[in-house]
Amino acid sequence: MSRVLLIEDDAAIRTVIVQALRRAGHEVEAVDTLEAARRALAIRAPDVLVTDVVLPDGDGLDHLAEVTDRHPELPVIVLSARNTLTTAVRATEAGAYEYLPKPFDLDNLTRAVAGAVARRGTTADAMATDDDPSLPLIGRSPSMQDVYRVIARVVANDLTVLVSGESGTGKELVARAIHDLGPRRAEPFVAINMAAIPRELIEAELFGHERGAFTGATQRTAGRFEQAGGGTLFLDEIGDMPIEAQTRLLRVLQQGEFTTVGGARAIRTDVRIIAATNRDLGQQVASGAFREDLFYRLNVVPVRLPPLRERREDVPLLSRHFLEQAVAQGLPRRQLAADAIAALVAYDWPGNVRELENLMRRLAVLARDEVIDADAVRAMLGEPREVEGRGEDFAAAVRALIEKIARERPGALDDGTLYDRIITEVERPLIEAALTRHGGNQLRAARAIGLNRNTLKKRLDALGIAARSDAAG
Repeated sequence: MSRVLLIEDDAAIRTVIVQALRRAGHEVEAVDTLEAARRALAIRAPDVLVTDVVLPDGDGLDHLAEVTDRHPELPVIVLSARNTLTTAVRATEAGAYEYLPKPFDLDNLTRAVAGAVARRGTTADAMATDDDPSLPLIGRSPSMQDVYRVIARVVANDLTVLVSGESGTGKELVARAIHDLGPRRAEPFVAINMAAIPRELIEAELFGHERGAFTGATQRTAGRFEQAGGGTLFLDEIGDMPIEAQTRLLRVLQQGEFTTVGGARAIRTDVRIIAATNRDLGQQVASGAFREDLFYRLNVVPVRLPPLRERREDVPLLSRHFLEQAVAQGLPRRQLAADAIAALVAYDWPGNVRELENLMRRLAVLARDEVIDADAVRAMLGEPREVEGRGEDFAAAVRALIEKIARERPGALDDGTLYDRIITEVERPLIEAALTRHGGNQLRAARAIGLNRNTLKKRLDALGIAARSDAAG
C-alpha cells in the first residue's frame, strides 16, 4: 500500500481528499502546516506528497524546493487556489510532478497520485526560479489552467510550439510568456505576421537579403531569423504563408541554416520557433494549401487558446484588469456594477479578449459615471437595452420560483422532475407565445419578455425551439 502525505489547512478539503485517497487504496497522513509536514518527512518519507500552496506558516512552493532537495525521488502534487500562470510555472520549476488548480476534480487527483506512485523515482527537471514576473495571460477557468500547464512544461526546452485560436484570444501573449519564462529570456523575441506581408517579400523578411538582390535592395538587410539569433522567433498567422515560402522554411527547420535572398553563404541559426494560426491547418493540409511535413514540424507541442465565450468565468477578472490598466495609463478610474458584469458575461465576444480590452478602454474614456452599469455596457456594445416594466424577466421569475419551492419543500427538486415541469409549462410557452405575437421577430419577442436577443437565441437552442424568420429585427 502506497503512503501519501497531504498538507492542507482547510479541514473540509482535507477530509474530502483523505477519504477519496483512502477509497483508492492509499494510506494517507494529513497535516495542516509546513512544520508538521517537516516532522512527518523526518520520520518517514511517503511515496507521494500532496501539498497546498498557501499555508498558515509559509508557502508550499517554497517548501517544495526544500523537499526535492532532501528527497529528490519524491513526486509532489501541488494544489492551489492561486490559479495563475505564475503559480503553474513556479510549481513546475520547483520540480512538481503535477499541478492541480482548485477547485479540482477528485478523480483527477486520484489519477495523479496513482501516476506518481507508478512513476516513483522520477521528477520533473528543475529550473532556476525568478521572482514572480508580471505576465499578460489572465484567467482562472479550467481551460486556461490547461494552457498554463502546457506552458509550464515547455518553457525549459526548445520544443517547437504551435498556438491555435481565434483572432483576439492572445496567441502572441502565449508566445511571449514561453519566451519570458524560458532560458532564452535575455535574448531577442522577434515576431512576424505572415498575413501582413506581401507574398513576394516574405522570404526576404524571414531570411534577409543582399544588396542588389531585387529592385530597391540598396543594402544588405538582416531577416527575422538573424535578428532573433539566440532568442525566439514567433511566426504569427503561419497558415497564411505561401506554399513556396513554406518549402524554404521547412528546409531551415530541418538543417538549422539558411541563405539570404541573393546570398550564397549558409548562415547557421539558433532560434526557438513558436508559430500561431487562427486557421485549421489540418484542413489546409488536406486541401494542399499547407505542407504536411511542415505542419508536423511545427505541431510538436500544440496549445489551443479557448475563445472568450468558452471561458466566461474569466470575463470579470479580465474586465477589472483592463480598467486598472486604463487607470495606470492616465484614464479615469471606473468600476463595474453587478449588472454590468452580468451583461459582459452574457455577451458572446466575437473579437475575444482583444474586443473586451478595447471595450474597457472606451468605457474608461466615454462612460458618464464612475460606476458603469449594464445599460452603459450594452450601449457601447450596440445591444438593445432590456425592457423594464411590462416585460417581466421570466428567467428571473423562474429562478425565484425554483428557489421558493426548494426552501418550502426541501428535496423536491432532487430528481429534476419539478424543474423540468417549470421549464416545460412556463418558459417554453412564454417564448413560443412571444414569437407568435411578434411574427417570429426575435428582437421584438426578446424585448417583450425582458431579454436581449442573444439570450433568447441561447434559450431557443437549449429548448429545441425552431428559430423563425427574424428579417424584420
